[in-house]
Amino acid sequence: MNDKQFKHTARSVSDLKAHLVLTTKYRRKVINPNMLKRLSEIIKEQCEKWGCDYIEFNGESDHIHLLFRYYPQLQLSKFVNSLKSVSSRLIRKEFDGQLPVSYGRRHVFWNKSYFIASCGGVTVEVLKKYVQQQGKEKS
Repeated sequence: MNDKQFKHTARSVSDLKAHLVLTTKYRRKVINPNMLKRLSEIIKEQCEKWGCDYIEFNGESDHIHLLFRYYPQLQLSKFVNSLKSVSSRLIRKEFDGQLPVSYGRRHVFWNKSYFIASCGGVTVEVLKKYVQQQGKEKS
């Protein structure tokens, strides 16, 4: 699906996009390139499961950015909490030896809070370029 198309469901036609930022617990720099690649796969799978379109994804050692299209009936807070729960569980399982212990013996991956914004004020192309530039050296 390209950015010019609309999201079609049985009850609506829409063009809703959001920019989501998730940060690691205490902004610890724990996301390595292999984790970032795996997070991309996990989040893409979750977007498909929830009926969202994965547009762009990138990140740095302490946070990730996701640009996605969603339908009006989607409860964003439930979607984000599911993304965080599933990705945290799988990353903790697959990269257990590489993560710090945050609370006693329990590994905590994501910060409890998140940032999400609709993309109405900026073109998607500008946001895509911004997300693509994450992790690259600044001039």
